[in-house]
Formats: sequence, structure tokens, C-alpha cells
Amino acid sequence: MEEEEAALSFKDLGIIDELCEACSQLGWKAPTPIQKEAIPLALKDKDVIGLAETGSGKTGAFGLPLLQALIARPQRLFALILTPTRELAFQIKEQFDALGKAIGVTCVVVVGGIDMTQQAVELGKRPHIIVATPGRLVDHLEKTKGFNLKALKYLVMDEADRILNLDFEEEVDKILKVLPRERRTMLFSATMTSKVNKLQRAHLKEPVKVEVSSKYQTVTKLQQYMLFIPCKHKHMYLAYILNEIGNQAVIVFCATQQSTLKTALMLRNLGFTAIPLYGKMSQNKRLGALNKFKVKERSILLATDVASRGLDIPSVDYVINFDVPMHSKDYIHRVGRTARAGKSGIAITFVSQYEVEVYQRIEQLLGTKLDVYPTVKEEALVLEERIAEAERFAKMEMSRLDVKSGKKGKKRELMDDDTEESLGVRKRIKGKKKDKKFRK
Repeated sequence: MEEEEAALSFKDLGIIDELCEACSQLGWKAPTPIQKEAIPLALKDKDVIGLAETGSGKTGAFGLPLLQALIARPQRLFALILTPTRELAFQIKEQFDALGKAIGVTCVVVVGGIDMTQQAVELGKRPHIIVATPGRLVDHLEKTKGFNLKALKYLVMDEADRILNLDFEEEVDKILKVLPRERRTMLFSATMTSKVNKLQRAHLKEPVKVEVSSKYQTVTKLQQYMLFIPCKHKHMYLAYILNEIGNQAVIVFCATQQSTLKTALMLRNLGFTAIPLYGKMSQNKRLGALNKFKVKERSILLATDVASRGLDIPSVDYVINFDVPMHSKDYIHRVGRTARAGKSGIAITFVSQYEVEVYQRIEQLLGTKLDVYPTVKEEALVLEERIAEAERFAKMEMSRLDVKSGKKGKKRELMDDDTEESLGVRKRIKGKKKDKKFRK
């Protein structure tokens, strides 16, 4: 029985040959557990709520049935996919472009940070699929002449819990009011919240719930560690660990934009190839930062939780929680950036004296105690003077670039190629010669 299940193909699930061929070209050899459960239901025109751990193939689980329905009943403005972040929207579009290439599917991204006029022109061409963040879609529904979704046949919410947790509830309500009642609706998320429960009761017709993981969990190939260190030594241990693991792909999650920028500047001063990603960067710079990390021009991505959901960067070796996430479920999403698509990965969480209680809630959620990440204290302490110097540099640069919160005026953005000088790559702290690479 197990062998039969393992041999199950996309064709066995009811997917047509054209889409099976597209899956093959994308390297999707066999359906994932969530795809096995959700696709047959969606093909029977059922509303679906899909719950599965992050990195488990949720995009394919809603994308394939949606495209198959579009092929059967071709129509412009056929489907709307709502996502919480811009990056996830572009990623979903990439997958739809790849899956629908042979059948001529048009897909448009509608997110903030990009000129509305250009988006209005693209919407005027009436694409088959719109991938949008709720806020910008509401702007177009209210202001773009002639644009409406009255004929829509499919609505998908990816990371549905996050959409509602990011204060999009008002926008989502506005969107749902202008959509036709006769439609198929699919909600997908790694976690289920009371807000998503509320949404399913209000807007889904006899939904079928598909749950691949009944409890909050991380993938089995992920090794998880913690490190209890004083708050003042966090940067020191971060540099020590990055130096030890060599030139591997690492995402470092920080709690705030301020912390992200300061840590990025400090690491760049030490010679690491670090680049930050945070919500207030312009869309071009956010995509630029992400692409540089994907193609390994930069080995360290410093990020706020804007990067914790849905981003598929297969080559991430390490995730480091520089700050413990305030919400336990966010931990699952952060560490889900590594150990994707069957690969292994390592997650390390720094816990300071101020974060013990929050961290204990994460252990409670996971139902396990994490091992302590092995470090040599004496080797880390050797770096103390260099780190203090780099922190002073970062503080001066942040002050000079006027990136402190609360300041009026337009904030300067960092970490694109035009600002290498700002990052201390050309000049280190005044009076010092240019350092050699910090790495061994």
C-alpha cells in the first residue's frame, strides 16, 4: 500500500497531460502530501482549506487545479490570489508563468511600491490571473476605471493567517464584498488561527479541511539549536558563527528594521557579504536584495519577518534567529526558509536574558527542548574588540544616513550597489587602513 502511494503521479491525481509536462519541466517529480490531499478535492470543485508545513508545495496544490479549471473554461480575470507580502506575490507569479507557459496563461502582480499607472495598464489588458497584496488591490478596485472582478471564478488566499494578522482584515472584507458569490475559494497556510476560522465560516461553501500536519512542526531534516547569550554579546556570537560556518547561505532574522540595518552594516564592516531586506525598502531594492542572495552574490541575508513566509530559496543552509520572534508560530515560518524540498538545514536561535519567556513558549509549541549550539566561548571573546569597533561604525553610519526611526524626511535605503561606500566597504573606521576579509 505504501509503495502504491509513493508511486502516485500528478496524472494519477487527475491532472491533464499539458500540466503534467509543465510539472516535469519544473522538476516536480511526484506530488507532495498536501498536493495529494488537496488537488483531487479542488478538481471536484470543492472549497479547500489546506494546512501544511512551510515548504511543502502549497503553491502547486492550488496552482494546478486552478490552471486546469482555466483550461477547461477559458476566461479573462479568472482567478485572484491574495498574498501577505510582495516577494511572495512575485514568487507565485514565477511559478504560474512556468506552469502556464505552454498554454499561454497571462499573470499580473499587483503590489505596493510599484507605479499604479503601469499596473492599471496591465490590468486593462485583462490577464487570466492576478496575484496581489490586499492593500494595493483595494486601491485599484476603488480608483482604476473599468476594473472589477465581478466575473471571477477562483479566489485563493496563500498564507491566509498572515494576511489577516498583518492588519489586512479591513481590506480583505472590502475585496470579498465585490467578488461574486458563485466562485471556488481556497485558503492555504502553515498555521490555522481563529481569524482564519472566522473567514472560512463567512465566505466558504462547505469547505473541506486538509491537514497534512496536525500539530505545529518543522520538517524532519531540520536541525534546531538554541544559544543562551547575554544581549550585549549577540553581535559577537553572530560574527563568530558566521566565520565558523564559512561561505554558506544564511538568513539572519532580526526583530526590527533598525536592528536589521545595524547588524548588516556591522557585518559588512567585518568583510561579510551581507544584504538586508525589510518592509520599507522600495520594491525594486527588495527584489534586488533577494535576487543577489538567490544567485549567491551575497551569502548573508539580514531580514525582518517580511522574509519569513513563503519565500522559496532552495539553497539556504542556515537560519539564525538573531532576535527571538514574539509570536511562536512565526518561529515555524522563519526556520522553514531552510531544509526545503527534502534538503537538510540548520536553525539557531539566540536567546538573551530578556527573551527567555518568549523562547519557552516556542519550546512549548514544538513540544521539545532544543539542543545548545556548540560554541567555544574563548574563541568568540577574542572578537570582542573588533565587534565593538564595527558596532561603533554601524552606529555612526546609521546616524549619518538618517535611518533612525522617528526622524522626518525620506529615509535613505541601504545595501544596493550604489551605496557600497556607505557600508564601509571602501572605507573602514576613520584612521584605519582598509581591512582584509574578516573570514578565514
